[in-house]
Amino acid sequence: MVRSPATPQRAPTRAAAAACCQRSSSGTRNVTRCGSRKARPRSSTASRRRSTCAKARSSAAPASPAPVARRPSARASQPTWSRSPSRQARSKASASALASSRSRASVKRQRLRIASIGTKKIIHAGLENQVETRWRTCGTLGITLRFPTAQLNLAARPADTSHAVPGGLLGKRPVLLGAALWLAACSQETGPIIIGVAGPFSQPRGVAMRQAAELAAAEINAKGGVKGRPLRLRVADDSGREDTAVRVAEDLYREPDLVAVVGHLTSGTTIAAARVYGGGASPVPVISPSASSPDLSGINPYFFRVCPTDLSHGPELARFARQSLAAKRAGILYINNDYGRGIRKTFAAEFTRLGGVIVEADPYVPATPSLEPYLSHMRLGGADVLVLATERPGAELALRELQALGLRWPVIGGDALTGIEADGPLAAGVHVSSAYLPDRPDERNRDFVAAYARAYQGQRPDHRGAGAYDIVRLLARAIQAGGPDRQAIRDYLVKVGRGRPAFDGVTGAIAFDEHGDVAGKSVTIGVVQDGQLVTERGQGGGR
Repeated sequence: MVRSPATPQRAPTRAAAAACCQRSSSGTRNVTRCGSRKARPRSSTASRRRSTCAKARSSAAPASPAPVARRPSARASQPTWSRSPSRQARSKASASALASSRSRASVKRQRLRIASIGTKKIIHAGLENQVETRWRTCGTLGITLRFPTAQLNLAARPADTSHAVPGGLLGKRPVLLGAALWLAACSQETGPIIIGVAGPFSQPRGVAMRQAAELAAAEINAKGGVKGRPLRLRVADDSGREDTAVRVAEDLYREPDLVAVVGHLTSGTTIAAARVYGGGASPVPVISPSASSPDLSGINPYFFRVCPTDLSHGPELARFARQSLAAKRAGILYINNDYGRGIRKTFAAEFTRLGGVIVEADPYVPATPSLEPYLSHMRLGGADVLVLATERPGAELALRELQALGLRWPVIGGDALTGIEADGPLAAGVHVSSAYLPDRPDERNRDFVAAYARAYQGQRPDHRGAGAYDIVRLLARAIQAGGPDRQAIRDYLVKVGRGRPAFDGVTGAIAFDEHGDVAGKSVTIGVVQDGQLVTERGQGGGR
């Protein structure tokens, strides 16, 4: 019977399909669709293959009864019989062998996956439904190697190399694979040691911090690195924003080869990020060069800082106002964040204790367009000194509006004003509290200032840069003593000044107390003169 075009065609039998697969004399495979209305040639010799295909189909098919009116189906074209028990056994054995071969091929095709968790590296080789053997060694890296055994039965069996991959380890023996991976992981001990550096590097206040950290790393690497390995800084810009600082901290925390962080710069970003660094199974030791909020004291066991807290800055400013400037009535402008509130609180407490009066204390936010209403109200209250517990942009706004109002009050502020000396005449005479000034009179600091000027076109470092420089060198010493391991570095730092000698840096002696603060580090008062921030006379500096 001839089928109409609308009648579906049956697929050719396996035997017929196999017979239709021919190769030309040039090795080109040619396939034609047998039994269909159209033949689709795969080469130029397709027309000659059509007759060959028909002959092969007729010779491959078993003897059949005389033709009938209806075309036999593909299923009917194959012979059927009742299988004997022996045939059934052989068939089952063949199927079992095929399944075993496919399983071995699947194991060969399993991809090697390397995952990192904290500071531990775990190397997996085909773990799906397999027994795994684990090794854990390789010095300070904490390498874990995992690979599957073939069966749960651990009895000795002859080696099966039928599925070996020529020239490769995976198909030969898992033990050889594990040894190779172990050696590859251990080779990382000669690679760089990663230290994170986080701060507002897209802003002027972050420039010195980054540059000084890079200078310290370059000097250490020029002398052979630490234990023969170079230091590499992973620089991350937090933009001075707390939400960005959290994301930066999360990224640095997840980096398995990172051993410590220098940062952050401001108190608010450091508080936000400290909760990330101090959590989880593998906390990261962090040292800030300039975050001074008292709220950071003891925030987690892995946090340290090399600068005094606002408990030092505020009172020192208050004593300078009362004793050196003879001020009696103070007005305070403060940025409404952790830093500003800290300076305002500690200054007011000490100033009133010394007999002074706080005329008023007014908060502002960075988006505040004008501070003139606050200044006018302070003038009505009889203020004779202005305290700027602000960051540099807010201080510049206040100084411009002071000039516009014709006010000649002495102006003092915390270390966040550092850099304002670049404003020239606008900032002339402003006094700033700081734990470090570049004219610090000791040989170690003079060498640092000179090296910094050579590296960065005559620039002078500020307290953030000097602190970062000291931190990188302190971390290098900790790694030299205990290795590039987060816990070992933290264990070293907690003993600096308490069981270990204090670290002598360009900012002075660094010794940590039980809260991670620097014990006994003093604050000095600087003044802007001729475009530079120099130590005020009588403050123990180099003038």
